Amino acid sequence: MGLGSDMYRQQILDHYKNPRNYGELEDPTFTHIGENPMCGDEIRMDVKLADDEETIERVAFRGDGCAISQASASMLSGKLAGKTIDELHEMDRDDVVDMLGVDISPMRIKCAVLAEKVAQDGAEIYQGELDVDKTTTEDD
Repeated sequence: MGLGSDMYRQQILDHYKNPRNYGELEDPTFTHIGENPMCGDEIRMDVKLADDEETIERVAFRGDGCAISQASASMLSGKLAGKTIDELHEMDRDDVVDMLGVDISPMRIKCAVLAEKVAQDGAEIYQGELDVDKTTTEDD
């Protein structure tokens, strides 16, 4: 492990201890919740779209779980602002791992991608393309 890995680990711990955009939005366009039953992670994401109904204006999250899941939600909440719903749908686990900056073990990948899946499913529900009450990483 090099110095770069240590820097990213520190960044993950910082986002875990001092999450960005933690809380709730007053008037979100959509809200969705998800869980990783294997680890006990839970995340609820509020997304506010701009007037064009395509551009993500703000994201807030609340949740509880391991450092990886909560740091990922914190980082993602900042990264999504200004992106379109289509860009959100195009994201995959590699984008999340790149954002975190460290190798994630197969056992922890579900922790890392939970926030991404919650945001993506919330957008699909909003667009009428999906009908679920809660996202779960159980089927991944």
